[in-house]
Amino acid sequence: MKPGHTGWRHLVHSTRYSLKGLSAAYRHEAAFRQELGICVILLPLAVWVGREPVEWILLMGSCLLVLIVELLNSAIESVVDRIGPERHKLSGRAKDIGSAAVMLSLMTVALTWGLIGWDRFLG
Repeated sequence: MKPGHTGWRHLVHSTRYSLKGLSAAYRHEAAFRQELGICVILLPLAVWVGREPVEWILLMGSCLLVLIVELLNSAIESVVDRIGPERHKLSGRAKDIGSAAVMLSLMTVALTWGLIGWDRFLG
């Protein structure tokens, strides 16, 4: 933390950096835009599908988890690409692991929405 950036000043700077990161992800990452679009649809739908606050938070949280993991994956990819364009097995491994994390978060959405939806509509 920079000297003098404490309290409210730190909060303001941190918020600005976070919004800058969200903006960069939206501008430069097609996968983030696609997942954000799905979240825009699913988040309000969660209130209808879920019957109680615990179900709402599970449904909404699983969607937000995908965005969080996609942001982290995009950050990893940016750092790896910054190092250089040549292929390296560790660079590939880092990108593959980030991609696997996104896939697991998407599976979490499918499982959460599937089980709660099953219980709500077919159970």
